[in-house]
Amino acid sequence: MHFPIFLRVTTSRTLRPSAGHIAAGFSIVIGVLAPCVAFAQVAGDSTRARPLAPVSVTVTRDAARSTFELPFATARVLPDSSRPGLRRSSIGELLLGVPGVIVQERANPSQDPRLAVRGFGARSAFGVRGVRVLRDGIPLSLPDGQTPIDWLDLETIGAIDVVRGTAAALYGNAAGGIVDFRSRAPELAPFALSSRVLQGAGVTRSNVTLSGTPRTARANADPGATPSAGWLASLTGTHGDGPREWSRVDASSGFARGFATVRGTRVEVQGTVYDAPRAENTGALTAGELAADPTLPDSLNVQRRSRKAVQQSQFAVIASRTNGANEWSASAFASARQLDNPLPFAIVDVDRNVAGASVRGTRRVTALPWPLRLTAGGDFQQQDDERLNFENCADVLPTAPVTVRCPVASQERGAVRLDQRETVEGTGVFARLEVEAPGRVFASAALRHDRVGFSVQDRFTTATNPDDSGERTLSASSPMFAVVWRARPLLSVYVNVARAFETPTVTELTNQDDGSAGLNTRLAPQRTSTVEVGAQSLLAGVLQVDVALFSARVRDELVAFDVPNAPGRRAFRNAGRTSRDGVELSLASRATLPGAVTADMGLGYTLSRFRYDQYQVGAANFSGNSIPGIPDQQLQAFATARRGGTFGTIDVTAASRATADDAATVQAAGYAVWALRAGHRVMVQRRFSIEPMAGVENLFDRRFAGSVVVNATRARFFEPGGRRRGYVGVRVGAQ
Repeated sequence: MHFPIFLRVTTSRTLRPSAGHIAAGFSIVIGVLAPCVAFAQVAGDSTRARPLAPVSVTVTRDAARSTFELPFATARVLPDSSRPGLRRSSIGELLLGVPGVIVQERANPSQDPRLAVRGFGARSAFGVRGVRVLRDGIPLSLPDGQTPIDWLDLETIGAIDVVRGTAAALYGNAAGGIVDFRSRAPELAPFALSSRVLQGAGVTRSNVTLSGTPRTARANADPGATPSAGWLASLTGTHGDGPREWSRVDASSGFARGFATVRGTRVEVQGTVYDAPRAENTGALTAGELAADPTLPDSLNVQRRSRKAVQQSQFAVIASRTNGANEWSASAFASARQLDNPLPFAIVDVDRNVAGASVRGTRRVTALPWPLRLTAGGDFQQQDDERLNFENCADVLPTAPVTVRCPVASQERGAVRLDQRETVEGTGVFARLEVEAPGRVFASAALRHDRVGFSVQDRFTTATNPDDSGERTLSASSPMFAVVWRARPLLSVYVNVARAFETPTVTELTNQDDGSAGLNTRLAPQRTSTVEVGAQSLLAGVLQVDVALFSARVRDELVAFDVPNAPGRRAFRNAGRTSRDGVELSLASRATLPGAVTADMGLGYTLSRFRYDQYQVGAANFSGNSIPGIPDQQLQAFATARRGGTFGTIDVTAASRATADDAATVQAAGYAVWALRAGHRVMVQRRFSIEPMAGVENLFDRRFAGSVVVNATRARFFEPGGRRRGYVGVRVGAQ
């Protein structure tokens, strides 16, 4: 096995400090993968290659399509297939190894991981920005582009489809990348149960999943295909103290789906409920605090008892049908979210209702000399927020005199400082034409038009506080042109040119630096033009290679900054022009080694250059500086070995240093973090199984900033990654 090679890299620390060392580590891991593939191809009977199946994705707003026919960089992640034993506590675990995708963990249960695709989303202070997130094609992203993902049930995810680049022509606003989480299929049995408990670093995570497939659906199901009918239900609980002080989390969620094919139409109903009565906000640290003790909290967050409580529910209906050359699908959903969020500067209370619907139709015409496919559709979403902000009086002593700010002694919620209703409506229509020319050349053109309307009704008006109600409508047309040449059955080359736009979210429009209510009329949407060239191949059926080069030019980039003298409050402004250039490489291999050992290996490497071309704030000129928050290089790799019911996995995430402010005066150091896990599955009388497992995160206990707060005040730029921690667990299954 090749694990010793990986371990030698770790103990030498060559990947830790700088971008150059990341590149060196990249070369070393390539050296690990290449001999494995070659060995599998030339060895005798005891060692053979295991062919990889060509990848198909569903994120293209079409039926499942081979990636060899798509004109943009895509990826399909099957976590359980290549990297078993995941804790499934974060999307970063599931997306490891996808180039161009950076998930920055904050070790903070009150803040979602920061998800960025080619730098889009790097400005996010909470939730996801600039990247469209879906589950089974149903949008989790709001019409303004904001996506809270704390309520996403990861236990039932079977695959993830990713578009690594501008997809506004398909999905509209804030589609700098697409991540579509696909629910796993039910077990092919009348009734199946899987129960899992994980314990580590003070947090317990438990899950029970039930599923089943009717007998008639099992009989008609093709091997490896989703049956025509089935159901799945899951309950998950997470409780305990996180890896840092003031990071308690208590959360429970449930997810259920049921589907059936009725007279040729597939209908699915699914729903999610989530309740997190407590998620403490441990906050960011200064450089000195990070070096001294990464488990420390922000003392002001503790003093003001910063945390959040969330309740969320969403229900959706999905229908699809294929009739010869015609395909259509439609979906509708409704969700509700209640958020109570004490922050150092205020207590934020939001009551949100969201509803939406989508429809799409495709017709394939083969009677013409060149076959063509025409797809058209539309989306509608509406968001309605009731927002109240109160003074945070958590640090006021019960014996303190009554003030206008804190009129009731010993009561955390003080006086109302904002009361408004915020609504957002997003409407988009799109069309795409694809033509198959001679020589297996696929040309396509797409166009989408979006209109996003924002409205604020100010309900907090006095003689000295005028009515700040207002409306804004932002719209754009997003075209895309692309060509794919499938030079061989397992080799394709593509090029695409596209434009995209991203509106500020309603939170960004209403969080003004002067503290006033209403909509920021000065904040403009950012607009992007991109060119991408890429190729992918499946070499000898065992080495999957994907490479992409991209160049994007952005006008009016949305930039976040902390408001001076208002701890915890973020505001936003536009940079003049920015550029984003990068190279992405992905490798994956599967082989059977001596001793009936199966090996899965993967690597994702990203080299990027993101810069401010024109950006000036007052007398400060930031032109030429790096866009903060994103490292220039990232390497992720893993290797998994299986023999019988036993598995072992090692993986690494390494990143070069990243700037934390527009002036490029503060930097987070580069790092390399390793993880190990192993497990063994025992079958009992065919119908029962038990699988104990154990793992270690941050194997060498590196102190590092997993994320940075861009343009922070109080010098609190650094959100530390978790220290070394072990965990154990067991899964029990029955059919």
